[in-house]
Amino acid sequence: MTTEYIRYTITDPARRAAFEQAYAAAAEQLDAAPECLGYDLAHGVEEPEHYILRIEWTSVEDHLKGFRGGPHFPAFLAHVRPYIGDIEEMKHYGSTSVTSVGG
Repeated sequence: MTTEYIRYTITDPARRAAFEQAYAAAAEQLDAAPECLGYDLAHGVEEPEHYILRIEWTSVEDHLKGFRGGPHFPAFLAHVRPYIGDIEEMKHYGSTSVTSVGG
């Protein structure tokens, strides 16, 4: 498994609601994609212009070749395309041994 983090900065407050609606619609494609294991869109509390999207993929290759080359990507991209210019970072990360066991 690999985790993709995408950091967005949406400075216009009017665009924030539309951004969240776009990702709610795009999420249908993530839910349908077998390469996607889960996702979460977090909104900055102290700095409301910041968002972080976390997507868990089965692997980097499955994300880049499977999802992006598959049937769900075009509809996903159509929803989020207006916000591509707002991306500050888009990277894949692997887990380390430092993790919570819950409780």
